[in-house]
Amino acid sequence: MSKDSFNSLLRDIRACTLCAEVLPEGPRPVVQASESARILVVGQAPGRRVHETGIPFNDPSGDRLRDWMGVDRETFYDVSRVNVVPMGFCYPGTGASGDLPPRPECAKAWRAQLMAAMKGVELTLVIGQYAIAWHLGTRRRKTLTETVQAWRDYWPDHVVLPHPSPRNNVWLKRNPWFEGDVLPPLRERIRELL
Repeated sequence: MSKDSFNSLLRDIRACTLCAEVLPEGPRPVVQASESARILVVGQAPGRRVHETGIPFNDPSGDRLRDWMGVDRETFYDVSRVNVVPMGFCYPGTGASGDLPPRPECAKAWRAQLMAAMKGVELTLVIGQYAIAWHLGTRRRKTLTETVQAWRDYWPDHVVLPHPSPRNNVWLKRNPWFEGDVLPPLRERIRELL
């Protein structure tokens, strides 16, 4: 894909209104992508704060994610180094137990094209069940915990992470192996790619 075609694709994504009538805050696609970045972060969908700022992972979840990755804000938001492409590009609203799932229209309309265009990606950080389903398919395990524990099976091109939200503190306390087993090699791999 030519640079002009890639930029045109990003313009089209950022102007997308496919779900406008069902988004409580209206459409505001949030995506950070380039053809050259070697790292791809795939989350679920922007939260309210990200929707308001238009900056991916611009919240406490992002602070924790950057810590897990061993990178600062400047590195994380350098589009030539890190792509951030959630499963749903717009804030889906809030339900009874947190944010609603990502709208499926995004992946159907844009994901295959964008993934094919990001030719530099060598490591994908997969966060959340919708991202796991799309990126790992039948290779995923029955639960998130089992899938994260099997991280070596997806290494070195994919690493599955729990959501870095403060809401996941209980999961992190129940699974102390995550910080000791997964994060050191993840940080080393990221250093190699940057």
